[in-house]
Order: sequence, then C-alpha cells, then structure tokens
Amino acid sequence: MTERTTVRLPEDLARRAKRKAAAEGRSLTSLIEDGLRRVLNERVPAAKTKRILPPVSTAKGGLMPGIDLNDTAALQEMDDLEAARRP
Repeated sequence: MTERTTVRLPEDLARRAKRKAAAEGRSLTSLIEDGLRRVLNERVPAAKTKRILPPVSTAKGGLMPGIDLNDTAALQEMDDLEAARRP
C-alpha cells in the first residue's frame, strides 16, 4: 500500500529532479523512492566514518621506522594503501 505525502523541496532541487525523472522516462515519485531507499540502506553514514592514522611505535614513543612526517606524499600513499586493504 502506498501513502500520499507532501514534500517541500527547494525550487531548484525540485526542477532538477523533475528534469532527471523525465529524462529517464519515470515519475518524480519513482526517483524520490529510489533516493530514499539508497539513503535508508546505507550501513554507515559517511559523516561517521573513522579515519585510521599510520601506526605509531609503542617503544618509548616516537614514530615507527620508515615514517617521515615531513614527507606528506608518502604519508598519503600509506593512507591510500591502508584504505584499499579495508573491505
């Protein structure tokens, strides 16, 4: 069973949504349904993702061997590689 609901959208967003629905040959309702399903099916909201930093040595503090805080490109590459390993 479907429920009738009134939704208030900014004019620009409503116009863009109507154009996209028409271009895809579907109704605005169908477009809104798909968008809501995608949002509701997300497992972890993007804002709550936790960023993992490079490991730090536990031996009297300091960085692990091979970590140079002045080499930001290498740090970014390590972060990218770590992110690629995560499922």
